[in-house]
Amino acid sequence: MRQTLARWFDSDVGYSFRKSPVAIAAATIALICVLCAAFAEWVAPHNPFDLTTLVLSDARLPPAWETEGSSKYLLGTDDQGRDILSVLMYGARISLVVGLVSVVLSMVIGVALGLLAGFKGGWIDGFLMRLCDVMLSFPAILVALLIAGVGRAMFPNAHDTVAFGVLIVSITLTGWVQYARTVRGSTLVERNKEYVQAARVTGVAPLRIMARHVLPNVMGPVLVLATIHVATAIITEATLSFLGVGVPPTSPSLGTLIRVGNDYLFSGEWWITIFPGLMLILIALSVNLLGDWLRDALNPRLQ
Repeated sequence: MRQTLARWFDSDVGYSFRKSPVAIAAATIALICVLCAAFAEWVAPHNPFDLTTLVLSDARLPPAWETEGSSKYLLGTDDQGRDILSVLMYGARISLVVGLVSVVLSMVIGVALGLLAGFKGGWIDGFLMRLCDVMLSFPAILVALLIAGVGRAMFPNAHDTVAFGVLIVSITLTGWVQYARTVRGSTLVERNKEYVQAARVTGVAPLRIMARHVLPNVMGPVLVLATIHVATAIITEATLSFLGVGVPPTSPSLGTLIRVGNDYLFSGEWWITIFPGLMLILIALSVNLLGDWLRDALNPRLQ
């Protein structure tokens, strides 16, 4: 592990990372958010989902630095008396898990179909690209609403499970298209190069050529796209949860927290929705900045 990190820091990408203050700051913020979400049970000062510890008289307390605030709740409490700081850590976990899982599934499906379309060509390429055009016509929100209606009608007693499945499937179904088109364009260039032609002449199977020769050379743009897509998926999940299609209030994500706090925004309890919104912006911005840096670091023209 140590040798792998040492080789990475000595590489061109590692050198670019060390020389980029923006990339270092973005990576630090993203790492802190991920660690706080992953280890919320140990880092969070309270367990917001332990009903025995909730005190309704502490509901809607302002942040600690305000007059009526309490040092027990640094960022205040929500309408149920839950600590906002603790809820942010637990809520960010849900948003990150949904975003990462949907991006991984989108990448796997998109890369496989794009590689097949670009390498085989012909009617397979035409069919898959027209399928991509059709999928681009359906926003993730509409797909989620459709899947939510069908899923909840088929499984009326499994609302929590269906809610998570709706989010992941809806983001995946609308996200794989970008990977497919990116990989297909890169594969069209790679399949006519000498190393691919040599592999064909020596009798290497097409599937082996795609997996061992073409795929490693088209993954650069895919990694950049996946990094940026993580932020997009998290924002999409927050949007769907805000509209009530996402996870239930018993397991709130950042979008659900913003939706709940929106009811109290104009009554003076601004912290219930502002802090989850800032958390969402912080995560999305840090991931986007990392994606921009990775795009520049992997571009040979900028070296």
